Amino acid sequence: MLLAELEVWHSRPVTPTRRVSLGHLVLPVDPSPGFGGLLLGAVIAAHLPDVDTDLLPDVHRLLDQVSRGERVVQPRLKHRYQVDRHGLAVSVHRLEGDGDSVRFSLHPQGAPLAQVLGAIYAVERLSIEARRALNPSLHKAMRWRGPIGPSFIANLAGAAGSALATMADPKAWAMELLGFPMGTGKVTKKEVMTQFRSRLREVHPDHGGDGDVAGQEIERLGEARRILLT
Repeated sequence: MLLAELEVWHSRPVTPTRRVSLGHLVLPVDPSPGFGGLLLGAVIAAHLPDVDTDLLPDVHRLLDQVSRGERVVQPRLKHRYQVDRHGLAVSVHRLEGDGDSVRFSLHPQGAPLAQVLGAIYAVERLSIEARRALNPSLHKAMRWRGPIGPSFIANLAGAAGSALATMADPKAWAMELLGFPMGTGKVTKKEVMTQFRSRLREVHPDHGGDGDVAGQEIERLGEARRILLT
């Protein structure tokens, strides 16, 4: 299942000009950073270590300008951002899901800086509110040094990480959480409420549940019930 996608169009390696454009975008960012924000962060984190360190302060400044909705004078960081994609090559980056697991599929065909700039300019396609909410996560991605996998997702998503499985396949997540056997088809309201009450007793501190996490577990059960009854 496709969760997010970023197409970065850029100059071919053999051409002397340096240009960047954007193609198809699928960037859900609610709740922030969302799958779209995770993909943008992954593209930045994967390629920024190969960018000239002298350019890094301006990369941070560019992200802040875009996040605030300010006009960015071109060219910037040795590249010109443009709408026209004629004569450019394309790099396609995706975040894909399988049940409640996700994986990044990054396929750069151009310079690392072009990938980073494409991710930053993609932020301009979001609402100003979404840009501001996403800004801290993308700055964290710029500082990330490590594999682009589960630890990266946990670092960027923070408290929102628990919502990622729900976003990938809400019904499957809800069915599993409420204890329905794998392969269960359509369920009735009565069945949902029966499973909800049973699981609620299991996690409640009065019935032996862990008091430190009971509140969070009860909230998750309530969300699963809502998904299946909607």
